Amino acid sequence: MIALAGILLLVGIVLLLLGLFIGAAKFLLWVGLVIVIIAIIVGLMRFIRRQV
Repeated sequence: MIALAGILLLVGIVLLLLGLFIGAAKFLLWVGLVIVIIAIIVGLMRFIRRQV
């Protein structure tokens, strides 16, 4: 599960960078942002479940 969050985070960061540097691909910026947020939520859920 933590590997999935790491992969999502990496993909999200790559899409964010592509969206910033390529003007024609602004939708990648939003897709990357959504993927990064999902990865953070998955990581937090994993951390919270491990603490309980």
